[in-house]
Amino acid sequence: MSDTSFDHKDCGTCPIRHRAVCARCDTDELAELDVIKYYRSYEAGQPIIWSGDRMDFVASVVTGVASLSQAMEDGRTQMVGLLLPSDFLGRPGREFAPYDVVAVSNLTLCCFRRKPFEQLMGRTPHIGARLLEMTLDELDAAREWMLILGRKTAREKIASLLAIIAQREASLAHSSTSDGMVFELPLTREAMADYLGLTLETVSRQISALKREGIVSLEGKRRILVPDFDRLMIETGDDADGGLMI
Repeated sequence: MSDTSFDHKDCGTCPIRHRAVCARCDTDELAELDVIKYYRSYEAGQPIIWSGDRMDFVASVVTGVASLSQAMEDGRTQMVGLLLPSDFLGRPGREFAPYDVVAVSNLTLCCFRRKPFEQLMGRTPHIGARLLEMTLDELDAAREWMLILGRKTAREKIASLLAIIAQREASLAHSSTSDGMVFELPLTREAMADYLGLTLETVSRQISALKREGIVSLEGKRRILVPDFDRLMIETGDDADGGLMI
């Protein structure tokens, strides 16, 4: 881990500004946040914090992806969530980390010292309201993942994950999902297998099938092209009037 000189220190040009915990803050509130914030960078595979460790900061993911994992007494681990750009790490009022958090890809965090952040929340309704909204969105996403992991086929799981990442990329870019959209897949196939409860072979086989049928195209190992987004959504198994959480 190392502190980094990040390009988006100006909150006005931050790529996650409209989705992050500070989305509703006015100029004065942003100035207060600026006093307690700092940036950290992590390389892919590097731990951010271990379950049970004291957590003296909360943070927004600016770039990259992190995994949340929980270990059982016998040593088995399960990935229980992903943090994508604009997602919030940590919880005000909680001193210790409930999960192992590891950078899946190269990662940049916009961190806030926890105690000052908690104090700022008490006098800044915009931060508390936005954090509540994000927490409720996280709950909805967790329920969606219960469906994905418990009831969907391997093909539907892969399509759902691709659709979620595509929708988040579109949201960060202030655009809508469209035919011909291109995005970088932030996960290795091994990480996808771990998260979705599949084998590596199954993930590779299903991605190859989606590619063969023209639902996605691959440019290199990680760059995904979606020629027809509606076709990808059909493969998720969701109702046409439903929607995956982003």
